[in-house]
Amino acid sequence: MSVTRDSILEVLKTIKAPGGADVVSAGMVRALTVEDGDVRFVLEIDPSRAEAMEQVRIEAETALQAVPDVGKVSVVMTAHSAPAAPPDLSPGRPAAPKGPQKVPGIDRILAIASGKGGVGKSTVTANLAVALAAEGRRVGLLDADVYGPSQPRMLGVSGRPASPDGKTILPMRNHGVTMMSLGLMTREDEAVVWRGPMLMGALQQMLTQVQWGALDVLLVDLPPGTGDVQMTLAQKAEVTGAIIVSTPQDIALLDARKGIDMFNKLHVPIIGMIENMSTHVCSQCGHEEHVFGHGGVASEAEKLGVPLLAEIPLAIEIRRASDGGAPIVVSAPDSPQAVVFRDVARRLVAEGKA
Repeated sequence: MSVTRDSILEVLKTIKAPGGADVVSAGMVRALTVEDGDVRFVLEIDPSRAEAMEQVRIEAETALQAVPDVGKVSVVMTAHSAPAAPPDLSPGRPAAPKGPQKVPGIDRILAIASGKGGVGKSTVTANLAVALAAEGRRVGLLDADVYGPSQPRMLGVSGRPASPDGKTILPMRNHGVTMMSLGLMTREDEAVVWRGPMLMGALQQMLTQVQWGALDVLLVDLPPGTGDVQMTLAQKAEVTGAIIVSTPQDIALLDARKGIDMFNKLHVPIIGMIENMSTHVCSQCGHEEHVFGHGGVASEAEKLGVPLLAEIPLAIEIRRASDGGAPIVVSAPDSPQAVVFRDVARRLVAEGKA
């Protein structure tokens, strides 16, 4: 008998949450998918009951794995932020810590952002991470582009991260970079259909429950735009600075300015800007052409008083390397395209930013 969504829900109704209600009636089961016998869903929990809910998660997995024709079972817990307590105004009591907190073991956090999608932000992030590792830095990469996670493909990482105790997550590692991505928890063609609170919970889990170890720098590949993930990162973690990636055309710069304005409002310094797809050199005749215009990002950086970190060419070699799981800094480290990324990495290290 084939496994259906309804049959899975019936099994989950037998799993009791703290308080007596089953997890389905309590509204904890979210993003349930059943495909080819594999079952995936999210348990949305109260963070104050995380320890008790871990046992509930194990019971749900065990119950589902006992169902005939069920294949792999994947249950991920996420949590709403606990509601803020009213302020204690009594004299003599120290104020509770507020604002962004430093993530233990991580010296610096660099947010790699763009105003719009399609400008090559993730490609820049992957190559910059590998270039920093080549400079001897201890580098982590958090793929926070939850709707379009691409870092597993770009860094040639596959498989599911392990969790030895059901609480902490062991990240993956390749090309000298320690990496975690929601893309490792889902199939490449599976959409993440989550609302803001679930996104914020997932980001906090990937920041604080992943065993990053001691890192000199954590690069965070943000989704495009100015939304929940960007705000959560800036409000929860001490971010050293942001690097803005844009193509030179006016439409991309319009959105890039909005991203810069967001970081200014969140009090995150802009370390610099990168112009991607800056120029194209024909591999047959050597003719150089500025497909998307030229100099727009340099002009914007000058106007804002921030450095232009690099002008990266539009080159098929970069695309092929990324699709193949070995960024061009790894696959062709002496190529002109790789040298651009390596120069940025050296500059960030020299300036104490990475």
